[in-house]
Amino acid sequence: MTIPIASAQARLGELMRRLDLYRLDVRLKPDGLLVTNPFGDGCCDDSPEPGDTVTCRPRPDDGGRLWFVHSWGEWITEADRVVDAAVSIASRLGAS
Repeated sequence: MTIPIASAQARLGELMRRLDLYRLDVRLKPDGLLVTNPFGDGCCDDSPEPGDTVTCRPRPDDGGRLWFVHSWGEWITEADRVVDAAVSIASRLGAS
């Protein structure tokens, strides 16, 4: 089953709008949604603030349904659960 790229991009767009509630910097890029917390402390000089690039892709063990995914490959939640994904991402990045 092939999921159109437009469907994944639309879900990322919904997530981007929801993440605005958390005062995070959010940019939709070709490789995913870049989310950073300008008010948090990063790990090092190369990463002065916490951040993640979230993607949206089919999850093979869930019938190919779209899921949000952290840059390190951890599944976040189903892509139709935008509020849950936003809470998880904001929490991971130390946003309130």
